[in-house]
Amino acid sequence: MKNIILFLIISLLLNSCTSEFKPATFDTISIEESYEAEISAIYSEATGNSELSNTINTNVENAIIETLNTPENKTNLKEVLKAFNEEYLSFKNKFTEITEPVWELHIETELIYQSEDVLTIAMSTYEFKGGAHGNDKIKLLNLDAKSGKTIELNDFINDIDGFTSVAKSQFISSLDQNKDQLTIENFFFGEPFHLPQNIGFSEEGLVLIYNVYEVASYDLGYTEFMIPYNEAEPYLKIN
Repeated sequence: MKNIILFLIISLLLNSCTSEFKPATFDTISIEESYEAEISAIYSEATGNSELSNTINTNVENAIIETLNTPENKTNLKEVLKAFNEEYLSFKNKFTEITEPVWELHIETELIYQSEDVLTIAMSTYEFKGGAHGNDKIKLLNLDAKSGKTIELNDFINDIDGFTSVAKSQFISSLDQNKDQLTIENFFFGEPFHLPQNIGFSEEGLVLIYNVYEVASYDLGYTEFMIPYNEAEPYLKIN
């Protein structure tokens, strides 16, 4: 499995959290159970039994599950892992003549930003059920630091059109610095520029990430860039 979180942090120069005000503290949780499939889950969990911690943990768990190709009506992460393993065993029993590699499901999260107003948690998931390659995704989850509720784009951007224009300019600038000499024509499959689904906070600015296949071919992998706060500030509702 690719160490996507580490790659993300290094490539975008995300520093460790430096804010003095930290209403929630986190532990790293690892699900230690034995499965026939290769399954791992390492994620950040808010400590304590306060309403804030419970809300954060519920939203983190729900966000993880939403990124996975899981059976319907699964709302508990451990149930999801168990269901994945059972699906793998069912496949093996049904197709005994097929010798496929072991299925894999890996989950990892990292708290990459924390301030008085917002938390940003990066989530990396990887699923492999045979075939040429697995399915890996990154999700940036923004949470209200005081309530633990999910923050959507419209909650922190006051002018989507203006912000999109700035994002496009920064995207093109990031391509100019790319050693592969890519241009915007290599992206978006002939469609106009659009914002990614994943936008989060870092110490230096807003991080924007397009997942694999979202704007380019699989070979190009993830596409990420950053808008410095001095460029993004006129469009932000959150300081």
